[in-house]
Amino acid sequence: MADAQARDEVVRFTSELIRIDTSNRGGGDCRERPAAEYAAERLAEAGVEPALLERSPGRTNVVARIEGTDPSADALLVHGHLDVVPAQARDWSVDPFSGEVRDGVVWGRGAVDMKNMDAMILAVVRAWARQGVRPRRDLVLAFTADEEASAEDGAQFLADRHAGLFEGCTEAIGESGAFTFHDGAGREIYPIAAGERGTGWLKLTARGRAGHGSKVNRENAVTRLAAAVTRIGAYEWPLRLTPTVRAALTELAALYGIETSLDDVDALLRKLGPAASLVEATVRNSANPTMLEAGYKVNVIPEEAVAYVDGRYLWGAEDEFRATLDELTGPDVDWEFRHHSVALQAPLDAPLYARMRAAVQEFAPEGHVVPYCMSGGTDAKQFSQLGITGYGFAPLKLPKGYDYQALFHGVDERVPVEALHFGVDVLDRFLRTA
Repeated sequence: MADAQARDEVVRFTSELIRIDTSNRGGGDCRERPAAEYAAERLAEAGVEPALLERSPGRTNVVARIEGTDPSADALLVHGHLDVVPAQARDWSVDPFSGEVRDGVVWGRGAVDMKNMDAMILAVVRAWARQGVRPRRDLVLAFTADEEASAEDGAQFLADRHAGLFEGCTEAIGESGAFTFHDGAGREIYPIAAGERGTGWLKLTARGRAGHGSKVNRENAVTRLAAAVTRIGAYEWPLRLTPTVRAALTELAALYGIETSLDDVDALLRKLGPAASLVEATVRNSANPTMLEAGYKVNVIPEEAVAYVDGRYLWGAEDEFRATLDELTGPDVDWEFRHHSVALQAPLDAPLYARMRAAVQEFAPEGHVVPYCMSGGTDAKQFSQLGITGYGFAPLKLPKGYDYQALFHGVDERVPVEALHFGVDVLDRFLRTA
């Protein structure tokens, strides 16, 4: 269990990091350097030597290594990102960058995504320095830029240009896992991520014949695009169960006493009730139209129309995704990836997964740990290029009424102080023996 100072520091560090506005608006519009310097200073105070690394001015990453006691053991990467999505202050109950601590809750953008985890890492490392603790295996700590956009200035830059800093790393933990999910029937479920869907953000372009809006035009680019977007939005993707999703369904079904033939997954999801939300987005590929651009005047038919689609695909299903998009867009619409990253799959029989499960169960014995696959993605995708297997493990014990998944990128993002205390206890327990 972490000491009292670590418990105090995890709250203070979360609050102070929130106050550093690292909103990532995309297109390079972000500056993580003040938060990176903050993290580096906290590490240096604990005797850990951090490296500050930039691809672009102000887009700063922090990497440090803590030497383990077993030189024969592979290293473990522990990573968290420093940037956050933007927040509109008018929509919030508090200033989203105040880091206000009120009634036992820390408020602000990044409270769960993911300055809380950054603070946990810092608090644990500093506690070890006070106590003279060393982990079993080398730990590489990475606080990254640009996760909320392309990762080009963050994890991708580190993987491309500074791979040597991650020498010996075979496994990693990062965001979105080991949080409390309340199922509405009194059960507490703790999903640990062992997979991610791949990301395919698409640009669709339809071309046609420009002309007057009052004339007949059978080559209307807007019409062609609208038809393709409608087909994509209405398409029902077939079921595709990865090993992680299959294991998640099996364990959830056992928890609820449901027979698990998996012959009718949709029926099983209905029987799972609220817990179905942990897996329902990851039993299929998906493609959701999100943006449309066309024309410049109401009486002018443009020669080009553009749409954007948020596509996600499961491990082993990218080829199917591409072929299906070819069919759905048809001969009059071209598509291309604007951002593309791989799907991930991590083994559930690995000792690391067992240690994560054990650490959660030590501090939440009433909880039920299950594997799950993230519907979106994290920096684990970029680090996988270095041969590093990633898991989502950022522990939080949340009370009823806190919807962890809704707080991601949501209004009034916040985290209870007790949840941070739990997180630092679990992380400390896990990292000592990982």
